[in-house]
Amino acid sequence: MHLKNEVVLVTGGSRGIGAAIVKQLAYEGYRVAVNFNHSKQMAYNLCKEICNEGGEAIPYKADISSVIEVNNMFDEIESQLGHIDILINNAGISSRGLITDISEAEWDKVINTNLKGAFLSCKRALPYMINKKSGKIINISSVWGITGASYESLYATAKGGLITFSKSLAKELVLSGIMVNVVAPGPIETDLLNSELDKGEKESLVEEIPLGRLGRPEDVALICSYLLNEKAFITGQVITVDGGYII
Repeated sequence: MHLKNEVVLVTGGSRGIGAAIVKQLAYEGYRVAVNFNHSKQMAYNLCKEICNEGGEAIPYKADISSVIEVNNMFDEIESQLGHIDILINNAGISSRGLITDISEAEWDKVINTNLKGAFLSCKRALPYMINKKSGKIINISSVWGITGASYESLYATAKGGLITFSKSLAKELVLSGIMVNVVAPGPIETDLLNSELDKGEKESLVEEIPLGRLGRPEDVALICSYLLNEKAFITGQVITVDGGYII
């Protein structure tokens, strides 16, 4: 495996979509910082697996909704791996329930993690990117951030805000040579989805997907890989990975 010079930070990189992105980029030779908050053992096992195969991945704990923890994490990464060339904001939490049942505390938690966390990470990463006039940011949103979602209004709001934030950043940073894009997955078969839906519900969901299957975390990782290609002439876009679910 030929290691690249570029350093990538993947927030929420210990499991699900984040772990698939970490594996894809590590196997392509990127030096990967793997952020986690609660899934310590999963993060360490993932990094060990990558390092055993000749890649480079180091786990870093931080609650991305905390400016102090984000700044401390960046300091650690910079001292061990170097400045971050590529930022992938993947960390997020879900929320299901009627808007009348959502507490203020739950609202704050989801918005702070899914939206404020991306803001804090971008704010910390950007001075270096702007100074060198290059860099790439990929924000992982959701198709619900495009269409809205009954019973998931809080989650959809956070993910929709992330899309608008990303488009605004793309316009703001284009003259600095920094590309900002959004990947918006549809239904992806992860532990989270499996915990929320029973077999019958999953089968019904698949029937609504023109390509005939649930997405896989690796499908999202491949799109991220493409957007990081030096020849990718794309910024300010929202790319759905949903098998045609919201055509």
